[in-house]
Amino acid sequence: MAAAPALLAGFVAFFLAWRTLLPGLYLWDTGELQAVGPLLGTGHPSGFPAWVILGWFASVVLQPFGDPAYRMNLLSAILGGVAAGSTVVLVTRLTDRRWVGLAAGLILATTPIAWQIANAADVHALHLALVAILLGLLVDWERRRTAADRDGIDHRADRSLVVAAVVFGVALANHNLTLLLIPGISLFVLAVEPGIVRRRRFFFGCIVVAFLTAAALYLELPIRAGIFRAPLVYGHPETLTGFLYVVLGAQFAGSITDPLAQVGGKVADLASVAGAQFGLLAWLVPVGLVATIARRPRYALLTVPCFAITCWFAESYTNAEIWRYLLGPALIAITWLAILAAEVVSLLEQAADRAPAGSYLWSLGASVVDGARERASIVLEVVLVAILLVPNALAIPARAVAVDRSQDLTAPTWLAGLLPKLAPNGVVISWWSYSTPLWYAQDIEGRIPGIAIVDDRTRLDEGLGSVSDVIDSNLGKRPVYLIRQPADLAPLQQVYSLTLIDSTEPLQPVYEVTGRIGAQP
Repeated sequence: MAAAPALLAGFVAFFLAWRTLLPGLYLWDTGELQAVGPLLGTGHPSGFPAWVILGWFASVVLQPFGDPAYRMNLLSAILGGVAAGSTVVLVTRLTDRRWVGLAAGLILATTPIAWQIANAADVHALHLALVAILLGLLVDWERRRTAADRDGIDHRADRSLVVAAVVFGVALANHNLTLLLIPGISLFVLAVEPGIVRRRRFFFGCIVVAFLTAAALYLELPIRAGIFRAPLVYGHPETLTGFLYVVLGAQFAGSITDPLAQVGGKVADLASVAGAQFGLLAWLVPVGLVATIARRPRYALLTVPCFAITCWFAESYTNAEIWRYLLGPALIAITWLAILAAEVVSLLEQAADRAPAGSYLWSLGASVVDGARERASIVLEVVLVAILLVPNALAIPARAVAVDRSQDLTAPTWLAGLLPKLAPNGVVISWWSYSTPLWYAQDIEGRIPGIAIVDDRTRLDEGLGSVSDVIDSNLGKRPVYLIRQPADLAPLQQVYSLTLIDSTEPLQPVYEVTGRIGAQP
Protein backbone atom coordinates (compact mmCIF):
# COMPACT_ATOMS: atom_id res chain seq x y z
CA MET A 1 0.00 0.00 0.00
CA ALA A 2 1.64 3.20 -1.22
CA ALA A 3 0.08 5.37 1.49
CA ALA A 4 1.17 3.11 4.36
CA PRO A 5 4.48 4.90 5.19
CA ALA A 6 2.74 8.30 5.30
CA LEU A 7 -0.06 6.93 7.47
CA LEU A 8 2.45 5.28 9.81
CA ALA A 9 4.52 8.44 10.25
CA GLY A 10 1.36 10.50 10.74
CA PHE A 11 0.07 8.12 13.38
CA VAL A 12 3.40 8.12 15.25
CA ALA A 13 3.50 11.92 15.24
CA PHE A 14 -0.08 12.16 16.45
CA PHE A 15 0.41 9.50 19.13
CA LEU A 16 3.54 11.16 20.55
CA ALA A 17 1.80 14.55 20.66
CA TRP A 18 -1.35 13.05 22.19
CA ARG A 19 0.64 11.38 24.97
CA THR A 20 2.22 14.73 25.93
CA LEU A 21 -0.75 16.97 25.06
CA LEU A 22 -1.72 19.98 27.16
CA PRO A 23 -4.89 18.77 28.96
CA GLY A 24 -6.88 21.98 28.72
CA LEU A 25 -6.72 25.74 28.99
CA TYR A 26 -3.47 27.69 29.12
CA LEU A 27 -2.26 31.30 29.20
CA TRP A 28 -0.85 33.65 26.55
CA ASP A 29 -1.51 33.07 22.81
CA THR A 30 -2.59 29.50 23.55
CA GLY A 31 -5.49 30.74 25.67
CA GLU A 32 -6.48 33.20 22.95
CA LEU A 33 -6.57 30.52 20.25
CA GLN A 34 -8.49 28.15 22.52
CA ALA A 35 -11.20 30.81 22.73
CA VAL A 36 -11.05 32.45 19.31
CA GLY A 37 -11.34 29.16 17.40
CA PRO A 38 -14.60 27.87 18.91
CA LEU A 39 -16.03 31.42 18.84
CA LEU A 40 -14.99 31.97 15.20
CA GLY A 41 -13.50 35.26 16.33
CA THR A 42 -10.45 37.14 15.09
CA GLY A 43 -6.95 36.57 16.42
CA HIS A 44 -4.08 38.93 17.10
CA PRO A 45 -2.04 40.02 14.05
CA SER A 46 -2.20 38.77 11.43
CA GLY A 47 -5.63 37.48 12.42
CA PHE A 48 -4.94 33.85 11.34
CA PRO A 49 -8.31 33.40 9.60
CA ALA A 50 -7.36 30.03 8.05
CA TRP A 51 -6.56 28.62 11.47
CA VAL A 52 -9.61 30.24 13.07
CA ILE A 53 -11.97 28.74 10.49
CA LEU A 54 -10.31 25.33 10.83
CA GLY A 55 -10.38 25.71 14.61
CA TRP A 56 -14.11 26.42 14.57
CA PHE A 57 -14.70 23.36 12.37
CA ALA A 58 -12.56 21.19 14.65
CA SER A 59 -14.42 22.48 17.71
CA VAL A 60 -17.61 21.10 16.19
CA VAL A 61 -16.25 17.81 14.84
CA LEU A 62 -14.15 16.98 17.91
CA GLN A 63 -16.89 17.64 20.48
CA PRO A 64 -16.93 14.06 21.82
CA PHE A 65 -13.26 14.30 22.85
CA GLY A 66 -13.27 17.06 25.46
CA ASP A 67 -13.88 20.71 26.25
CA PRO A 68 -13.20 23.45 23.66
CA ALA A 69 -9.70 24.16 24.96
CA TYR A 70 -8.70 20.51 24.70
CA ARG A 71 -10.19 20.24 21.21
CA MET A 72 -7.94 23.05 20.01
CA ASN A 73 -4.93 21.27 21.52
CA LEU A 74 -6.03 18.04 19.85
CA LEU A 75 -6.22 19.89 16.53
CA SER A 76 -2.52 20.70 16.81
CA ALA A 77 -1.73 17.02 17.44
CA ILE A 78 -3.70 16.09 14.32
CA LEU A 79 -1.88 18.75 12.31
CA GLY A 80 1.43 17.38 13.60
CA GLY A 81 0.41 14.02 12.15
CA VAL A 82 -0.54 15.65 8.85
CA ALA A 83 2.85 17.38 8.70
CA ALA A 84 4.73 14.12 9.30
CA GLY A 85 2.65 12.20 6.76
CA SER A 86 3.03 14.97 4.18
CA THR A 87 6.79 14.92 4.74
CA VAL A 88 6.83 11.22 3.83
CA VAL A 89 5.01 12.01 0.57
CA LEU A 90 7.35 14.93 -0.17
CA VAL A 91 10.55 12.94 0.39
CA THR A 92 9.25 9.90 -1.50
CA ARG A 93 8.62 12.14 -4.49
CA LEU A 94 12.09 13.63 -4.15
CA THR A 95 13.96 10.34 -3.81
CA ASP A 96 11.67 7.59 -5.16
CA ARG A 97 12.43 5.71 -1.92
CA ARG A 98 9.52 5.04 0.44
CA TRP A 99 11.70 3.90 3.34
CA VAL A 100 13.71 7.11 3.19
CA GLY A 101 10.41 9.00 3.08
CA LEU A 102 9.22 7.13 6.16
CA ALA A 103 12.45 7.97 7.97
CA ALA A 104 12.03 11.67 7.16
CA GLY A 105 8.48 11.67 8.52
CA LEU A 106 9.54 9.92 11.71
CA ILE A 107 12.48 12.28 12.20
CA LEU A 108 10.10 15.24 11.92
CA ALA A 109 7.68 13.61 14.36
CA THR A 110 10.41 13.18 16.98
CA THR A 111 12.20 16.50 16.44
CA PRO A 112 11.58 18.61 19.58
CA ILE A 113 10.43 21.74 17.73
CA ALA A 114 7.74 19.85 15.77
CA TRP A 115 6.75 17.66 18.70
CA GLN A 116 6.38 20.65 21.01
CA ILE A 117 4.29 22.66 18.55
CA ALA A 118 1.82 19.75 18.31
CA ASN A 119 1.27 19.75 22.08
CA ALA A 120 -1.08 22.75 22.32
CA ALA A 121 -3.24 25.10 20.26
CA ASP A 122 -0.89 26.95 17.90
CA VAL A 123 -1.22 28.36 14.37
CA HIS A 124 2.32 27.18 13.61
CA ALA A 125 1.16 23.57 13.64
CA LEU A 126 -1.02 24.39 10.64
CA HIS A 127 1.82 26.37 9.07
CA LEU A 128 4.16 23.36 9.27
CA ALA A 129 1.56 21.04 7.73
CA LEU A 130 0.79 23.46 4.90
CA VAL A 131 4.47 24.03 4.09
CA ALA A 132 5.04 20.26 3.85
CA ILE A 133 1.99 19.90 1.57
CA LEU A 134 3.05 22.89 -0.54
CA LEU A 135 6.59 21.59 -1.08
CA GLY A 136 5.18 18.18 -1.99
CA LEU A 137 2.86 19.69 -4.60
CA LEU A 138 5.67 21.75 -6.13
CA VAL A 139 7.90 18.68 -6.39
CA ASP A 140 5.00 16.75 -7.94
CA TRP A 141 4.57 19.53 -10.50
CA GLU A 142 8.28 19.34 -11.31
CA ARG A 143 8.08 15.56 -11.81
CA ARG A 144 5.10 15.84 -14.12
CA ARG A 145 6.59 18.70 -16.13
CA THR A 146 9.87 16.82 -16.55
CA ALA A 147 8.01 13.74 -17.76
CA ALA A 148 5.92 15.72 -20.27
CA ASP A 149 6.77 15.83 -23.95
CA ARG A 150 9.17 18.61 -24.92
CA ASP A 151 6.54 20.61 -26.80
CA GLY A 152 3.47 19.35 -24.97
CA ILE A 153 1.58 20.69 -22.01
CA ASP A 154 0.81 18.24 -19.25
CA HIS A 155 -2.45 19.50 -17.84
CA ARG A 156 -2.10 17.19 -14.83
CA ALA A 157 1.11 19.02 -14.04
CA ASP A 158 -0.73 22.31 -14.41
CA ARG A 159 -3.32 21.10 -11.92
CA SER A 160 -0.56 20.35 -9.41
CA LEU A 161 0.68 23.92 -9.65
CA VAL A 162 -2.85 25.34 -9.35
CA VAL A 163 -3.46 23.27 -6.22
CA ALA A 164 -0.09 24.46 -4.89
CA ALA A 165 -1.27 28.04 -5.46
CA VAL A 166 -4.43 27.33 -3.45
CA VAL A 167 -2.39 25.82 -0.61
CA PHE A 168 -0.08 28.84 -0.67
CA GLY A 169 -3.12 31.10 -0.32
CA VAL A 170 -4.41 29.11 2.65
CA ALA A 171 -0.94 29.22 4.24
CA LEU A 172 -0.77 32.98 3.69
CA ALA A 173 -4.15 33.36 5.42
CA ASN A 174 -2.74 31.37 8.31
CA HIS A 175 0.60 33.13 8.86
CA ASN A 176 2.60 35.89 7.19
CA LEU A 177 5.73 33.74 7.36
CA THR A 178 4.43 32.28 4.09
CA LEU A 179 5.53 35.47 2.33
CA LEU A 180 9.15 34.49 3.00
CA LEU A 181 8.68 31.46 0.72
CA ILE A 182 7.99 33.57 -2.39
CA PRO A 183 11.63 34.02 -3.58
CA GLY A 184 12.36 30.29 -3.42
CA ILE A 185 9.08 29.31 -5.08
CA SER A 186 9.66 31.85 -7.85
CA LEU A 187 13.16 30.55 -8.60
CA PHE A 188 11.92 26.96 -8.57
CA VAL A 189 9.00 27.59 -10.95
CA LEU A 190 11.21 29.45 -13.42
CA ALA A 191 13.87 26.74 -13.25
CA VAL A 192 11.36 23.97 -13.92
CA GLU A 193 9.61 25.80 -16.75
CA PRO A 194 11.56 28.87 -17.93
CA GLY A 195 8.91 29.65 -20.53
CA ILE A 196 6.01 29.68 -18.10
CA VAL A 197 5.84 33.48 -18.23
CA ARG A 198 4.85 33.17 -21.89
CA ARG A 199 1.77 31.23 -20.78
CA ARG A 200 0.47 34.42 -19.30
CA ARG A 201 -3.06 33.25 -18.63
CA PHE A 202 -1.86 30.23 -16.67
CA PHE A 203 1.09 31.95 -15.00
CA PHE A 204 -0.81 34.96 -13.73
CA GLY A 205 -3.84 32.79 -13.10
CA CYS A 206 -1.87 30.81 -10.50
CA ILE A 207 -0.80 34.04 -8.79
CA VAL A 208 -4.38 35.33 -8.78
CA VAL A 209 -5.68 32.01 -7.42
CA ALA A 210 -3.16 32.16 -4.55
CA PHE A 211 -4.03 35.66 -3.47
CA LEU A 212 -7.78 35.30 -4.06
CA THR A 213 -7.72 32.25 -1.80
CA ALA A 214 -5.98 34.25 0.90
CA ALA A 215 -8.30 37.24 0.37
CA ALA A 216 -11.41 35.07 0.63
CA LEU A 217 -10.23 33.65 3.94
CA TYR A 218 -9.24 37.07 5.25
CA LEU A 219 -12.84 38.21 4.76
CA GLU A 220 -13.50 36.32 7.99
CA LEU A 221 -11.94 39.25 9.88
CA PRO A 222 -14.29 42.08 8.83
CA ILE A 223 -17.30 39.75 8.75
CA ARG A 224 -16.81 38.52 12.32
CA ALA A 225 -15.81 41.97 13.55
CA GLY A 226 -18.71 43.69 11.80
CA ILE A 227 -22.38 42.80 11.44
CA PHE A 228 -21.84 39.19 12.59
CA ARG A 229 -19.58 40.28 15.42
CA ALA A 230 -17.94 37.54 17.44
CA PRO A 231 -17.55 37.77 21.24
CA LEU A 232 -13.75 37.96 20.86
CA VAL A 233 -12.33 40.37 18.28
CA TYR A 234 -8.81 41.80 18.11
CA GLY A 235 -8.55 45.43 17.04
CA HIS A 236 -11.01 46.86 14.52
CA PRO A 237 -10.67 44.75 11.36
CA GLU A 238 -14.17 45.81 10.31
CA THR A 239 -12.61 49.11 9.16
CA LEU A 240 -10.07 49.38 6.35
CA THR A 241 -7.46 50.98 8.60
CA GLY A 242 -8.05 48.42 11.34
CA PHE A 243 -8.03 45.55 8.83
CA LEU A 244 -4.65 46.57 7.44
CA TYR A 245 -3.31 47.15 10.95
CA VAL A 246 -4.13 43.57 11.93
CA VAL A 247 -3.29 41.80 8.66
CA LEU A 248 0.06 43.57 8.21
CA GLY A 249 0.99 43.22 11.87
CA ALA A 250 1.64 46.94 12.22
CA GLN A 251 2.05 46.74 15.99
CA PHE A 252 5.10 44.49 15.53
CA ALA A 253 6.75 46.68 12.90
CA GLY A 254 9.54 47.67 15.28
CA SER A 255 10.45 44.11 16.20
CA ILE A 256 13.09 43.69 13.46
CA THR A 257 16.39 44.68 15.08
CA ASP A 258 19.86 44.95 13.50
CA PRO A 259 19.14 42.57 10.60
CA LEU A 260 22.68 42.90 9.20
CA ALA A 261 24.49 42.93 12.52
CA GLN A 262 26.21 40.10 14.40
CA VAL A 263 26.04 37.67 11.49
CA GLY A 264 28.52 35.35 13.15
CA GLY A 265 26.51 35.26 16.34
CA LYS A 266 23.33 34.48 14.43
CA VAL A 267 24.99 31.61 12.56
CA ALA A 268 26.35 30.25 15.84
CA ASP A 269 22.91 30.46 17.40
CA LEU A 270 21.36 28.57 14.49
CA ALA A 271 24.06 25.91 14.77
CA SER A 272 23.22 25.54 18.45
CA VAL A 273 19.52 25.20 17.61
CA ALA A 274 20.32 22.56 14.98
CA GLY A 275 22.31 20.57 17.53
CA ALA A 276 19.44 20.72 20.01
CA GLN A 277 16.91 19.62 17.39
CA PHE A 278 18.78 16.96 15.43
CA GLY A 279 21.54 15.79 17.75
CA LEU A 280 24.28 13.98 15.84
CA LEU A 281 22.33 14.36 12.59
CA ALA A 282 22.95 18.13 12.74
CA TRP A 283 26.49 17.51 11.53
CA LEU A 284 25.11 15.93 8.37
CA VAL A 285 22.77 18.81 7.45
CA PRO A 286 25.49 20.77 5.53
CA VAL A 287 26.44 17.55 3.72
CA GLY A 288 22.78 17.02 2.91
CA LEU A 289 22.64 20.53 1.49
CA VAL A 290 25.61 19.79 -0.77
CA ALA A 291 23.98 16.54 -1.90
CA THR A 292 20.75 18.42 -2.63
CA ILE A 293 22.54 21.06 -4.70
CA ALA A 294 24.32 18.33 -6.67
CA ARG A 295 21.43 15.89 -7.16
CA ARG A 296 18.32 18.05 -6.94
CA PRO A 297 19.44 21.56 -7.99
CA ARG A 298 15.91 22.78 -8.63
CA TYR A 299 14.80 21.68 -5.18
CA ALA A 300 17.85 23.48 -3.81
CA LEU A 301 16.69 26.63 -5.61
CA LEU A 302 13.33 26.21 -3.89
CA THR A 303 14.51 25.43 -0.38
CA VAL A 304 17.79 27.27 0.16
CA PRO A 305 16.22 30.76 -0.14
CA CYS A 306 13.25 29.67 2.01
CA PHE A 307 15.61 28.27 4.63
CA ALA A 308 18.03 31.21 4.64
CA ILE A 309 15.44 34.00 4.58
CA THR A 310 13.29 32.43 7.31
CA CYS A 311 16.32 31.80 9.54
CA TRP A 312 17.55 35.34 9.00
CA PHE A 313 14.11 36.72 9.82
CA ALA A 314 13.81 34.61 12.97
CA GLU A 315 17.24 35.70 14.17
CA SER A 316 16.48 39.37 13.50
CA TYR A 317 12.97 39.42 14.97
CA THR A 318 12.71 40.24 18.65
CA ASN A 319 9.49 38.95 20.15
CA ALA A 320 8.13 36.08 22.21
CA GLU A 321 8.51 32.40 21.22
CA ILE A 322 10.27 33.08 17.91
CA TRP A 323 11.70 29.56 17.97
CA ARG A 324 8.44 28.51 16.28
CA TYR A 325 9.48 30.39 13.15
CA LEU A 326 12.19 27.76 12.60
CA LEU A 327 9.70 24.95 11.96
CA GLY A 328 9.90 25.45 8.19
CA PRO A 329 13.72 25.42 8.14
CA ALA A 330 13.70 22.28 10.31
CA LEU A 331 11.44 20.54 7.80
CA ILE A 332 13.69 21.63 4.92
CA ALA A 333 16.81 20.41 6.71
CA ILE A 334 15.18 17.00 7.16
CA THR A 335 14.48 16.76 3.44
CA TRP A 336 18.14 17.57 2.73
CA LEU A 337 19.17 14.74 5.05
CA ALA A 338 16.75 12.43 3.22
CA ILE A 339 18.24 13.32 -0.17
CA LEU A 340 21.69 12.56 1.26
CA ALA A 341 20.48 9.18 2.55
CA ALA A 342 18.98 8.31 -0.84
CA GLU A 343 22.23 9.25 -2.53
CA VAL A 344 24.23 7.02 -0.20
CA VAL A 345 21.94 4.09 -1.03
CA SER A 346 22.40 4.79 -4.74
CA LEU A 347 26.19 4.86 -4.34
CA LEU A 348 26.12 1.54 -2.50
CA GLU A 349 24.00 0.04 -5.26
CA GLN A 350 26.45 1.28 -7.88
CA ALA A 351 29.35 -0.11 -5.87
CA ALA A 352 27.60 -3.49 -5.77
CA ASP A 353 27.20 -3.40 -9.56
CA ARG A 354 30.93 -2.76 -10.02
CA ALA A 355 32.16 -5.11 -7.31
CA PRO A 356 34.36 -8.13 -8.29
CA ALA A 357 32.50 -11.40 -8.82
CA GLY A 358 32.12 -13.41 -5.65
CA SER A 359 32.49 -10.46 -3.28
CA TYR A 360 29.81 -9.53 -0.74
CA LEU A 361 28.89 -6.35 -2.61
CA TRP A 362 28.68 -8.37 -5.82
CA SER A 363 26.19 -10.71 -4.19
CA LEU A 364 23.98 -7.73 -3.39
CA GLY A 365 23.95 -6.66 -7.01
CA ALA A 366 23.57 -10.12 -8.53
CA SER A 367 20.53 -12.19 -9.54
CA VAL A 368 18.48 -9.38 -11.03
CA VAL A 369 16.16 -11.88 -12.70
CA ASP A 370 14.89 -13.47 -9.52
CA GLY A 371 14.37 -10.17 -7.78
CA ALA A 372 17.33 -10.42 -5.42
CA ARG A 373 18.64 -7.08 -6.60
CA GLU A 374 15.43 -5.32 -5.66
CA ARG A 375 15.38 -7.02 -2.28
CA ALA A 376 19.01 -6.11 -1.71
CA SER A 377 18.29 -2.45 -2.51
CA ILE A 378 15.45 -2.47 -0.01
CA VAL A 379 17.75 -4.02 2.59
CA LEU A 380 20.36 -1.33 1.99
CA GLU A 381 17.71 1.37 2.25
CA VAL A 382 16.19 -0.07 5.43
CA VAL A 383 19.60 -0.44 7.09
CA LEU A 384 20.53 3.15 6.28
CA VAL A 385 17.13 4.38 7.45
CA ALA A 386 17.58 2.52 10.73
CA ILE A 387 20.96 4.21 11.20
CA LEU A 388 19.36 7.60 10.56
CA LEU A 389 16.60 6.92 13.06
CA VAL A 390 18.84 5.65 15.87
CA PRO A 391 19.82 9.11 17.25
CA ASN A 392 16.21 10.27 17.38
CA ALA A 393 14.96 6.97 18.77
CA LEU A 394 17.49 7.09 21.60
CA ALA A 395 16.52 10.68 22.35
CA ILE A 396 12.74 10.07 22.48
CA PRO A 397 12.49 9.45 26.27
CA ALA A 398 14.41 12.63 27.14
CA ARG A 399 12.57 14.67 24.53
CA ALA A 400 9.22 13.38 25.76
CA VAL A 401 10.03 14.62 29.26
CA ALA A 402 11.21 17.98 27.92
CA VAL A 403 8.09 18.67 25.84
CA ASP A 404 5.52 16.97 28.07
CA ARG A 405 2.60 19.23 29.02
CA SER A 406 0.13 16.54 30.02
CA GLN A 407 0.18 17.63 33.67
CA ASP A 408 0.13 21.38 33.07
CA LEU A 409 -2.92 22.79 34.88
CA THR A 410 -1.53 26.29 35.38
CA ALA A 411 -4.46 28.20 33.88
CA PRO A 412 -7.34 26.12 35.34
CA THR A 413 -5.72 26.20 38.79
CA TRP A 414 -5.20 29.96 38.58
CA LEU A 415 -8.80 30.58 37.52
CA ALA A 416 -10.16 28.28 40.22
CA GLY A 417 -8.30 30.25 42.86
CA LEU A 418 -9.05 33.72 41.50
CA LEU A 419 -12.58 33.80 40.09
CA PRO A 420 -14.44 33.21 43.41
CA LYS A 421 -12.63 36.25 44.84
CA LEU A 422 -13.82 38.67 42.15
CA ALA A 423 -16.93 40.77 42.78
CA PRO A 424 -19.68 40.18 40.17
CA ASN A 425 -19.47 43.73 38.84
CA GLY A 426 -15.70 44.19 39.07
CA VAL A 427 -13.17 45.51 36.58
CA VAL A 428 -10.04 43.43 35.98
CA ILE A 429 -7.15 45.39 34.44
CA SER A 430 -4.97 42.67 33.00
CA TRP A 431 -2.25 42.01 30.44
CA TRP A 432 -2.18 39.61 27.50
CA SER A 433 -0.90 36.39 29.04
CA TYR A 434 -3.57 36.41 31.78
CA SER A 435 -6.31 38.16 29.83
CA THR A 436 -6.69 35.24 27.43
CA PRO A 437 -7.76 32.61 30.01
CA LEU A 438 -10.11 35.20 31.54
CA TRP A 439 -11.72 35.71 28.12
CA TYR A 440 -12.05 31.96 27.75
CA ALA A 441 -13.72 31.70 31.17
CA GLN A 442 -16.12 34.49 30.27
CA ASP A 443 -16.90 33.87 26.59
CA ILE A 444 -16.59 30.09 26.34
CA GLU A 445 -17.53 28.84 29.80
CA GLY A 446 -20.01 31.62 30.65
CA ARG A 447 -18.36 32.40 33.99
CA ILE A 448 -17.88 35.93 35.42
CA PRO A 449 -20.46 37.42 33.01
CA GLY A 450 -20.68 40.83 34.69
CA ILE A 451 -16.94 41.45 35.05
CA ALA A 452 -15.18 43.81 32.64
CA ILE A 453 -11.81 42.48 31.47
CA VAL A 454 -9.67 45.41 30.39
CA ASP A 455 -6.59 44.21 28.54
CA ASP A 456 -3.93 46.58 27.21
CA ARG A 457 -5.42 45.87 23.79
CA THR A 458 -8.86 46.82 25.11
CA ARG A 459 -7.54 50.15 26.32
CA LEU A 460 -6.22 50.93 22.83
CA ASP A 461 -9.26 49.72 20.90
CA GLU A 462 -11.79 51.47 23.14
CA GLY A 463 -9.75 54.60 23.82
CA LEU A 464 -9.75 54.06 27.59
CA GLY A 465 -6.42 55.74 28.17
CA SER A 466 -3.71 54.58 30.54
CA VAL A 467 -4.02 52.01 33.32
CA SER A 468 -4.32 54.91 35.78
CA ASP A 469 -7.13 56.40 33.69
CA VAL A 470 -9.06 53.13 33.84
CA ILE A 471 -8.52 52.86 37.60
CA ASP A 472 -9.61 56.45 38.22
CA SER A 473 -12.73 56.13 36.08
CA ASN A 474 -13.91 53.06 38.02
CA LEU A 475 -12.52 53.50 41.53
CA GLY A 476 -15.32 54.09 44.02
CA LYS A 477 -17.94 52.92 41.51
CA ARG A 478 -17.05 49.24 41.17
CA PRO A 479 -14.27 46.96 42.47
CA VAL A 480 -11.01 47.32 40.53
CA TYR A 481 -8.46 44.50 40.26
CA LEU A 482 -4.93 44.60 38.90
CA ILE A 483 -3.01 41.89 37.09
CA ARG A 484 0.21 43.55 36.00
CA GLN A 485 3.82 42.67 35.33
CA PRO A 486 6.26 43.82 38.05
CA ALA A 487 7.71 46.67 35.98
CA ASP A 488 4.20 48.03 35.33
CA LEU A 489 3.03 47.47 38.89
CA ALA A 490 5.79 49.38 40.68
CA PRO A 491 4.70 52.91 39.59
CA LEU A 492 1.08 52.13 40.46
CA GLN A 493 2.07 51.11 43.98
CA GLN A 494 3.32 54.66 44.51
CA VAL A 495 -0.12 56.07 43.74
CA TYR A 496 -2.71 53.51 44.81
CA SER A 497 -3.34 51.36 47.85
CA LEU A 498 -3.22 47.74 46.71
CA THR A 499 -4.41 44.68 48.60
CA LEU A 500 -3.23 41.22 47.59
CA ILE A 501 -6.29 39.02 46.98
CA ASP A 502 -4.78 36.01 45.18
CA SER A 503 -1.37 34.39 44.86
CA THR A 504 -2.42 31.07 43.34
CA GLU A 505 0.04 31.78 40.54
CA PRO A 506 3.16 32.94 42.45
CA LEU A 507 4.62 34.70 39.41
CA GLN A 508 1.44 36.72 38.91
CA PRO A 509 -0.23 37.99 42.11
CA VAL A 510 -3.60 39.72 41.79
CA TYR A 511 -4.39 42.90 43.69
CA GLU A 512 -7.48 44.91 44.46
CA VAL A 513 -7.18 48.69 44.26
CA THR A 514 -8.68 50.00 47.52
CA GLY A 515 -7.97 53.71 47.10
CA ARG A 516 -5.44 56.40 46.29
CA ILE A 517 -2.49 56.93 48.61
CA GLY A 518 -2.95 60.13 50.62
CA ALA A 519 -6.60 60.52 49.61
CA GLN A 520 -8.97 62.01 52.17
CA PRO A 521 -11.21 59.42 53.88
